Amino acid sequence: MPRHVHLVGSVPLSDAREVFTVLGRELGPHLRRMPDGETGERSDWITWLEPIFAGHDAFEPSGELFQLHGALQRRDRRYRLKPGVAPESVTFGNILYGDVAIRSYAAFAECKQQGLVPRHCKFQVDLVPAHSAIWLYVQEDLQRAIDAPFNDAVLREIDKIAANIPHDQLAIQLDIASAVFARLERAQPSPYGRDKAEMQETFADIVVRLADRVPADVDLLFHFCYGDAGHKHVVEPTDIGDMVAFANRLARQVRRPIQLLHMPVPRDRSDDAYFAPLARLDLAPETELCLGLVHHTDGVDGTMTRLRVAQKHVEAFAIATECGFGRRDPATIPELLRIHREVASRA
Repeated sequence: MPRHVHLVGSVPLSDAREVFTVLGRELGPHLRRMPDGETGERSDWITWLEPIFAGHDAFEPSGELFQLHGALQRRDRRYRLKPGVAPESVTFGNILYGDVAIRSYAAFAECKQQGLVPRHCKFQVDLVPAHSAIWLYVQEDLQRAIDAPFNDAVLREIDKIAANIPHDQLAIQLDIASAVFARLERAQPSPYGRDKAEMQETFADIVVRLADRVPADVDLLFHFCYGDAGHKHVVEPTDIGDMVAFANRLARQVRRPIQLLHMPVPRDRSDDAYFAPLARLDLAPETELCLGLVHHTDGVDGTMTRLRVAQKHVEAFAIATECGFGRRDPATIPELLRIHREVASRA
């Protein structure tokens, strides 16, 4: 049977309408859901959120920088609270996810009405929990205190999206990225826990609070990630084990159904050791596993090699890339979509 294809989020095309049109044409039968591509200022994941901190009355530049991969890669300015501002007094207003989703859904609905999007496809909205945004933009010693008020704003965005988009047309994805999984891999103390076990518990409790806010008749998806700045992970995973453990926590604790859970597969991991922890994966029957094993750089052959090894450990799964396409040269997108289509058709 052909496999489903899942798209993590960003697609570097001109606007949402072009994204929907191209995805419908190239991958329509394989897709259950379709993101708007996070085009324009959103193409570099969450960097478009910096003005929320830069323009906030409670924050000022701290002099602290967030760096990935040393000085050769991105450096983001972190913010601290202004003198006299108590963390418990901080609130966030409109963080814009809902406004953007409502606009994009109008384009999606129009494309569907015109036959450019398959009738079975739902509109996918990707949301980022606080721990990722504040990892980039909040001083380290304040991150735990600012997590809850920022997530309060994320909850309001979920409510706004659910109030304005028909539930039978909607999927909401929570991106659980390197702010979680790099810390778990390193197993070093962080604002979220003294060790890996404590961080697993803390992050799961935070994510469950958001997940349970998604109405039960809206698809709920999770994207796990180790980062993609400069097409490099923040840290390389030893294996898929931390993601399996976190997925099992979500499966036990989230009170509503989970429709899809995505885990990345590095390009050079076609070994049994990487996939072996999937034997411990314990998802509900309605939850589809998706493996991000599609890589543009080694095409169909490399993707099929990883897929065949994965099949020895788990039989049923959708396919995807490790992360969104947003930081990729747009000229590579046709070939990348072709790889998805061919692998999905032959697998």
